[in-house]
Amino acid sequence: MTRGLRVAGAQLDLVVGDLPGNESKIRHAMEWAEENQADVLVLPELAISGYPPEDLVLRQGFVDANIEVLERLASTSGATATVVGFVDRLNDEQIDDDSLGRSATNAAAVIAEGEIKGVYHKSLLPTYGVFDEGRYFAEGRTPLTLHAIAGVVNGISICEDIWDADGPPTGQAVGGAEVLLNINGSPYHIGKSAERLEMLTNRAIDGGVYVVYVNAVGGQDELVFDGASMVIAPDGTLLHRSPQFVENRFVIDLKIEDHKSPLLPVVSVTERGPGHIGIEASTVAAPLEDSEEVYEALCAGLFGYVTKNGFSEVVIGLSGGIDSALTAAIATDSLGADAVHGFTMPTRYSSAGSVDHSYELADRLGIRIDTVPIDGLFSGFLDALAPLFSGTQTDTAEENLQARIRGTILMAVSNKFGGMVVATGNKSEMAVGYATLYGDMAGGFSVLKDVYKTMVYDLSRWRNGRGSVIPQTIIDKEPSAELRPDQRDSDSLPTYVELDAILHRYIELDMTADEIVAVGFDNELVHRIATMVDRNEYKRRQSAPGVRITQKAFGRDRRLPITNWFKP
Repeated sequence: MTRGLRVAGAQLDLVVGDLPGNESKIRHAMEWAEENQADVLVLPELAISGYPPEDLVLRQGFVDANIEVLERLASTSGATATVVGFVDRLNDEQIDDDSLGRSATNAAAVIAEGEIKGVYHKSLLPTYGVFDEGRYFAEGRTPLTLHAIAGVVNGISICEDIWDADGPPTGQAVGGAEVLLNINGSPYHIGKSAERLEMLTNRAIDGGVYVVYVNAVGGQDELVFDGASMVIAPDGTLLHRSPQFVENRFVIDLKIEDHKSPLLPVVSVTERGPGHIGIEASTVAAPLEDSEEVYEALCAGLFGYVTKNGFSEVVIGLSGGIDSALTAAIATDSLGADAVHGFTMPTRYSSAGSVDHSYELADRLGIRIDTVPIDGLFSGFLDALAPLFSGTQTDTAEENLQARIRGTILMAVSNKFGGMVVATGNKSEMAVGYATLYGDMAGGFSVLKDVYKTMVYDLSRWRNGRGSVIPQTIIDKEPSAELRPDQRDSDSLPTYVELDAILHRYIELDMTADEIVAVGFDNELVHRIATMVDRNEYKRRQSAPGVRITQKAFGRDRRLPITNWFKP
């Protein structure tokens, strides 16, 4: 006998701490699922609290308030069972020495028919990369339990639980689950989508079960969630994939064949009839091409940070260079042209092109642009410092005054009119300190912070393929900070192709300088670059947050001590 389970999924853009807003989104999704006669609705990890809640979990009032939201949602639940993430607490009997004083848990509740039918506590808590769940949550240690929804046996788990081949979902499949429901707050990085698909396909085939994976979407501080929720059949067939970086709802009917009696305890959730088998399949969104995926991640990250922090527009310094041009394009595509205000701030060292190219860029994007000449201010600073600097050679102290004046101008505009300053530096510059503290590093968000310079060029070319917005002269010109006569980035740095290859190995692969030399790079160059990276940690610690797109971004991922005397 073939049975059916109608599964609804909603990948939502939720906001950490916005309990009323998150409750409203969840309630609307529940009403939609009821209208579509779904047997079960699956929502993202920690949907009620938002993910990741970080130190909010340490506030008892926050945990209480999120539990109250769960209870309200449960009281209005209907025939459709909903799997919703929230922050729960261990009871007194569950707290022991292994809890290390932590009582909060990362939990998933099953609500239906006006009540909470069951609660699952996340068992595997990631503490690598951007994750700190071991700091906040106690490990779930409740016995594995299955949930009978419309006559179909389901195993419920949370994100990391399913990444381990020996994790709870595997035990649920062995114990009799026919469908695995996995809720997620899985942040994006390059290559993550393919990794997820391979892993989930393996879990489905190995367990002989359907896997329903629902992920969050949208920007949250440095993190961006790409959605790409999936449903995979027991034979590994991809039945559904939601699009990336946008909210999405889907409904799919799963055909369930006769199954052996469960070995694990089963909690009855709903007793609906024989089930639905009308919808044969859902949509399978194609994965985004590499450059498009990164570009959309940057747009989603900037949009989330700006809008969720109460800003209606952004302010960007336009130098006529490729970094500020790409930043402006991303801001325009994510926020709209009316929300972007560019400024060009020339000095005696600025080329004519730095202004002209900025105006051409602004015209193509349709954004506002103003010129604020700062050479008079620069002269004033030089005059004021002349007695102190007397007898010294002109160097970066004088050069960086220009960048710091520009940062002051942008912040003044921000203070006066309320727009957030978006810094324009890239990962290559941040890595080696080729940026001015309190100057071009000034800003509330740094959208290219995790984007190497070579990728800046790739993304700019890709964006122009969708419509030429970045003048080709900007892409073709030799990079220069224009802080002294005839200055070029190549005066201080190797080619960006070579630099980025070294940085990728040193930062993301954690190779030592000698290991990098051993694969064919110049010994003196590698050690010089490694030293530059190490000694500029203090700068990066003071920089604005930015969108994480690699597996080791500055900030949440890479946490080296500022005071560090280790020399390999």
